[in-house]
Amino acid sequence: MAARSVGLLTRLPLCSQRPAQVPRPAFRLLSCPGTVAADVRSEEQPPDCRKAGSEDKAPKKRFSEVQKERREQAQRTVLIHCPSKISEKKFLKYLSQHGPINNHFFYESFGLYAVVEFCQKDSINSLKNETHTPCLDTEAVIPFKSRFFNLKLKHQSNRISEPLCTQSSSQSPPSSKKLFELLNYAESMDDQLNTLLKAFQLTEENIKLRYLTCSLIEDIAAAYFPSCVVWPFGSSVNSFGKLGCDLDMFLDLDEIEKCDVHKNVGNFLMEFQVKNVPSGRIATQKILSVIGECLDHFGPGCVGVQKILNARCPLVRFSHQASGFQCDLTTNNRIALKSSELLYIYGSLDSRVRALVFSLRFWARAHSLTSSIPGAWITNFSLTVMVIFFLQRRSPPILPTLDSLKSLADAEDRCVIEGSNCTFIQDLNKIKPSGNTETLELLLKEFFEYFGNFSFNKNSINIRQGKEQNKPDSSPLHIQNPFEPSLNISKNVSQSQLQKLVDLARESAWILQQEDRHQPSPSSKRPWGLTTLLIPTAGSKFLPKKKRKKPVSERVKSLLESIKDNSPESSTNTDGKTAMS
Repeated sequence: MAARSVGLLTRLPLCSQRPAQVPRPAFRLLSCPGTVAADVRSEEQPPDCRKAGSEDKAPKKRFSEVQKERREQAQRTVLIHCPSKISEKKFLKYLSQHGPINNHFFYESFGLYAVVEFCQKDSINSLKNETHTPCLDTEAVIPFKSRFFNLKLKHQSNRISEPLCTQSSSQSPPSSKKLFELLNYAESMDDQLNTLLKAFQLTEENIKLRYLTCSLIEDIAAAYFPSCVVWPFGSSVNSFGKLGCDLDMFLDLDEIEKCDVHKNVGNFLMEFQVKNVPSGRIATQKILSVIGECLDHFGPGCVGVQKILNARCPLVRFSHQASGFQCDLTTNNRIALKSSELLYIYGSLDSRVRALVFSLRFWARAHSLTSSIPGAWITNFSLTVMVIFFLQRRSPPILPTLDSLKSLADAEDRCVIEGSNCTFIQDLNKIKPSGNTETLELLLKEFFEYFGNFSFNKNSINIRQGKEQNKPDSSPLHIQNPFEPSLNISKNVSQSQLQKLVDLARESAWILQQEDRHQPSPSSKRPWGLTTLLIPTAGSKFLPKKKRKKPVSERVKSLLESIKDNSPESSTNTDGKTAMS
């Protein structure tokens, strides 16, 4: 289920004078006049949207470095539920008495919230020491002291006569109408694909809120498992997440084992007394069951908690009401985290990868090829792997194969998880960039032509080797799991859904072949380029018209009239033979 819309109001860097984050069309920075965010214009282009083939020369961070930096940042951050009308200046002055503030922003989700990042972690302890547990006359409270606070005004002087901002904006992609307007006014198809990416990609504020939510859940789990870590994985961190996507969390208990360094002191070795269970799966179920109970009973803002423990991968599902995210918490799922790192690397190697994936995902959703409901549809992950495979097949290749990334790995990169070799190079700066300079427009057309004529009946998709292979089973669509080769990540896809994918790919390729290469006049308001592919019924006015069947009632009526007309009295040919209808 998509997350509830979250509206950003203002974001002001205080401790370090960094430039304001460039806003996206779907997520405008709204602030009071005179603030830094007030001067930012939504028309500016973020650094992620570069021209095809042009790559940032700045050193790229490893996935693990980004994860650790974001987590450390989240540990210095608090979430505060604020009154609807509040003096921002007095609010910041009040918090600054506990220590310098690095940056902050406001957003809306079931009320007004502030995300405040301090420069030191000790500032949070100082704030906690002055925070009171509420006293209610009619209800009892559970005195769980987290970094999620509620601010109340003691004096009306702290109120302002007008709302904090002149209007509210939701942290969600633009409407279809607004998106089509943006795409129609683009200068080229490449510009269209980058515009769609700009409109749907996660914002800096949204990413911070996701890591903060994980950090708040980590605080709850740490009551039972000190030194545990809750990592976000999947779309939230693999660079392919869109606004409104779910938040997948991984409870990492292996961090505890890393802290348990065995020190040989004399002739003794001390161990903890622990409970024993028959299998790792049962241990996972028991751990998640307890954490689920804690979230349900003690977790501020955690609602709708469901313990889905008998699934192939046991999980706890809940909604974090304050952030608006739909969350899935799992443990013992390190391969999923490694898959997120692999996609992060592929998305960071070439600026065209993310733009192509975002556009194709939107195309697939517009034609109901993908769905948020589990079923026989192709998943976003499978579609992303298909794009990666296609880019590996270009000449010269735009993306390296997984085996190539493995060959570049050193001893530090070695990783084996539950018997599966998940080794690949982690340092993006050691991967040679591609010399391919094909445009996004050409790649989009070639993608449709490639998979519109792909031999799905006999070949499988394998990004480890980057080549077609004989299909090992009878599944309609076979996409080999990158780290577990015996598994098919698209086993759920039915033959009818695969045929629908092929038909739509051929239709889209045909539409793009008929399209004028130049942008029509904006006044004509005629869809062009990428826009024509995102309209579910777009193909009907471009493809040759087929003879439509009459409604059943009309066909039955015609049949009866035909039988009547061809009765023996009125249907005898000149040669005396009776005609049959």
